[in-house]
Amino acid sequence: MIRRGLISQVAAITVARIGLNTGYRMIYLFLPALARGLQVEPQAIIQAVAARSALGLAAPLVGSLGDQRGRKTAMLAGAGVFAAGCAALTAWPGYATFFVAMLAIALSKILLEPAGLAYLGDRVPYERRGLVLGIGELGWSGAILLGVPAAGWLMDRAGWKAPFPWLAAFSLAAGLWLWRELVPDSESAGGGSSFGAGFRSVVASRSALALLAVGLLLIAANETVGIVLGLWMEASFKLQLAALGAASAVIGLAELGGEGLVAGLVDRVGKRTSIAIGMLCSSLTAVALPVLGRTLGGGLLGVFLFYLVFEFTIVASLPLITDQIPQAGATLLAIRIAASSLGRSLGALAGGPLYQFGLLANAGAAAGLNLLALAVLLLFVRERVASRTVREWPGFPPAV
Repeated sequence: MIRRGLISQVAAITVARIGLNTGYRMIYLFLPALARGLQVEPQAIIQAVAARSALGLAAPLVGSLGDQRGRKTAMLAGAGVFAAGCAALTAWPGYATFFVAMLAIALSKILLEPAGLAYLGDRVPYERRGLVLGIGELGWSGAILLGVPAAGWLMDRAGWKAPFPWLAAFSLAAGLWLWRELVPDSESAGGGSSFGAGFRSVVASRSALALLAVGLLLIAANETVGIVLGLWMEASFKLQLAALGAASAVIGLAELGGEGLVAGLVDRVGKRTSIAIGMLCSSLTAVALPVLGRTLGGGLLGVFLFYLVFEFTIVASLPLITDQIPQAGATLLAIRIAASSLGRSLGALAGGPLYQFGLLANAGAAAGLNLLALAVLLLFVRERVASRTVREWPGFPPAV
């Protein structure tokens, strides 16, 4: 049974991530409205998103703060940086400040999320980690299920910058909750490990490096479609701000379902097997999206399935990542952010040009990247700790 104190800590980390990820994710669906409000072309917003993702390449150095100074310190720093970025955009609206705010949001994720996942990994046995990390990932789906529709409602009534002061205040309140709930860094597993030692541990593990490559490919596949989703829905179905915000609830429900499946199935089926199943399904749903998207109902169904299986796959990988190098958990998770950020940047940069040929081009590229990730997983990724409940597929090859 999970202790009451740990439940409160999971809740605090999850709520902090809801606010952070609302600011991160709202850009995609509201990209056309933000471009109009800032009086720039949509490509300028895409470039800001790509730069935000590229900043993630600094994650190994910045995100390792959770190993060097403690998990709690890194999470509080992340909440503060996010609040500062949103407050700056509120005070000085304009494209230059928007660009800087996007970088601040990226930096906050680098600081808060690896430390949060490592903090939970320190306290939850591997056999139950799928359940707890699946619950913790509500900080991702909750953003698009609750935060993004609220942001769309505010933008519809008070202009493009209306959500940002609310996000700044929310992050400050979440930071206060984290400060009250989390154990001091002196009592945490994080703290004291140098960046160099953690980095060397990661580089020495072929399985960990392969898992980073898998994450890069998965994120690139998702971003290739996600970066043009708002443009596609507005152009195909003439959806306006409030309707786009409501449509985001479909994505939130899909991700909530994916996280629920992780919490309920991954510890039983096995982490590596679950990821492989998810990759196969992700390829299929990517190709199905433009076919189903001939009508609004079919398009929303396709979006739901696409994000359901992607979320299942990416969240199922988290327990496996925390299992690879426990003594350098925050460093590995921070390097994962760098790999994912590179994947997002490449996917964003490729997604715009591909969309000139139609959504099918984006979907085909996403399917191919998922299949490549599956090959890397099967050949090189292993589980350091074998769960007692793991049941492999018949014929599922062990990693070398």
